[in-house]
Amino acid sequence: MRIITMNVNGIRSAAKKGFFSWLAKQKADVICLQEVKAQFHQLEIDPTFFPEGYHAYFFDAEKKGYSGVALYTRIEPDNIHRGLGWKEADEEGRYIQADFGNLSVASLYLPSGTSGEHRQAIKYDFLARLRKHLEHQKQDKRHYILCGDWNIAHKQIDLKNWKANQKHSGFLPEERAWLDELFGSGGFVDAFRVVNQEPDQYTWWTARQPTAWENNIGWRIDYQVVTPELKTAIQSAHIYKDEKFSDHAPLIMDYRIIPSTK
Repeated sequence: MRIITMNVNGIRSAAKKGFFSWLAKQKADVICLQEVKAQFHQLEIDPTFFPEGYHAYFFDAEKKGYSGVALYTRIEPDNIHRGLGWKEADEEGRYIQADFGNLSVASLYLPSGTSGEHRQAIKYDFLARLRKHLEHQKQDKRHYILCGDWNIAHKQIDLKNWKANQKHSGFLPEERAWLDELFGSGGFVDAFRVVNQEPDQYTWWTARQPTAWENNIGWRIDYQVVTPELKTAIQSAHIYKDEKFSDHAPLIMDYRIIPSTK
């Protein structure tokens, strides 16, 4: 089973840069997109956003041109779940989940706190609420692959300039401790690091530094996070950087899983 996750930073912008032409060659079973920045009615008249062979599902932000997540699935899911149950998650279109038999795959877009203290406070509240939600998921006996832009670099190896960013949102001690707990006592698994322990593996490069992409001065903030039973199913991980569709790169992972429905 091949799963691709990517923050597209505007699905229409990514399409113009060749994202869907590239995607058609990837033979992915599920594609998880974040920061779609479009509402369904703005996309439904254009077949570009409904690739042949896939079922398409969207969860829009209420605010136009903002946030939003999407899923493309080769197999029709048993169920689609939109939202997490609280305001900032659901009004901002930050979670959509597809169920295939006993497996669930989700596209998740965590808030950024870079715009100021107010948004950082919202991010911390989101993390606290999400932790409870994830604990419930782990206990419900289903297998989960939670894909998306988590807006946190976990360890020093996960960003180029870690020393200069210790007081910046995305690498704050409290955020990193939250991931420590999630991947520690929480039992969830950072799937990428199971098969790739190398440095300089990044998925996002700031546009504020014009040469960040070319010089690979980046952050690894896009993840595929799995429940512990799926750890042995992880086969490979690849960050695709040969083309630039967004300020994020696609994270491609293969699993020894046969997708199924009830």
